[in-house]
Amino acid sequence: MNDSPVLRLRGAAFTHPGGTGVSGLDLDIAPGEAVALIGPNGAGKSTLLKGILGLVPRTAGTIEFGVGAASTTETHAVNGMVGFLPQSADLDPDFPISVEQVVMQGRYRGLGLFRWPGRADRAAVRDALATVGLGALAKRPFGELSGGQRQRGLLARALASDPRLLLLDEPFNGLDQPNRDALVETLRALKARGVAVLVSTHDLDLARRVCDSVVLVNGTQLASGPVDEVLTLGNVQECFEGVEVEIDEHTLVVPGHEGH
Repeated sequence: MNDSPVLRLRGAAFTHPGGTGVSGLDLDIAPGEAVALIGPNGAGKSTLLKGILGLVPRTAGTIEFGVGAASTTETHAVNGMVGFLPQSADLDPDFPISVEQVVMQGRYRGLGLFRWPGRADRAAVRDALATVGLGALAKRPFGELSGGQRQRGLLARALASDPRLLLLDEPFNGLDQPNRDALVETLRALKARGVAVLVSTHDLDLARRVCDSVVLVNGTQLASGPVDEVLTLGNVQECFEGVEVEIDEHTLVVPGHEGH
């Protein structure tokens, strides 16, 4: 496996037009590596993910994709290279569309204006559905799936373009234990295939079971490194300054915070 980073940030800052954002970001993510992004609400986690996608302006520092001989700083490089699972579903569950059709949306960016999905596109959709364990439900209306199954279907959509980097924004929110376990196994399988993962989460079980390293952010990057070295009570209390924080075996407990 090529160890050259899929993504590199150096002194990067991403800022909304209103002035809020996140800064001081130094990060390398290698193929097959998973990085947990942890911080309080409003810390800039979603801003960072959207900044990588080119949806929030970069106002300082550098960003490189595919570091090495084929490296580029161009935002269009994310097309087909980066898959994204947003924090909130962007599909109306009552809209009459099948699971298979939802996942095919992940192929549209590469199709162009006048090309219909072909054999390779249909094969990519089947592979993505199989990866998340929904192959048997391909023809079922998307709205008939459970909440956890819909989340896995949206993950399959992100995987349909065969991305080298996968961005996940709070993927465990609202999932029951079977779907949590299924997501963990899916992420492990993707890492084994060489996909790099950056996941925003408050779930220490996910960080410890899947991730190799952690980045703590609260408006700026506070700490980064191996999971066991960074996820200390002292570091987390500094990150969640002014909020009473507890850490148990599985969960970061932040009273009044959405998505423990």
